[in-house]
Amino acid sequence: MRYHFILPALPRAACLAGLCLAFLAGCGKQEAPRQVSGGDPARGQRLMAQYQCTACHAIPEVPGTPGNAGPPLDQFGLRSYIAGGFPNTPQQLTAWLDNPQAMKPGTAMPDLGVSPSEARDMAAYLYTLR
Repeated sequence: MRYHFILPALPRAACLAGLCLAFLAGCGKQEAPRQVSGGDPARGQRLMAQYQCTACHAIPEVPGTPGNAGPPLDQFGLRSYIAGGFPNTPQQLTAWLDNPQAMKPGTAMPDLGVSPSEARDMAAYLYTLR
């Protein structure tokens, strides 16, 4: 013999409403901007222009004709991943900017020869883009 328990519609609806509210509670909250230890965002912005990053990317407040070979970098500080697969952490981003080919061989992102210090500054700037 099988027993079926059917919840009344009201408690079920209340549960669904509660779940929806729980999920929405986090919406609209801004997480704190990521910080790059030792990074200078103003210098990073200048370096993005110096290394002509706009040849491939549209980057807010960086002079140059925006390219479209790479993704636009507006709101980069809100992204979860770098290059579609690496967690967007200061360490990963700095490593990516320093030597993208080492992280993802064959990527279209060229190794521009930036130093680790320059990569930290560039990462610090990218995290300001929200």
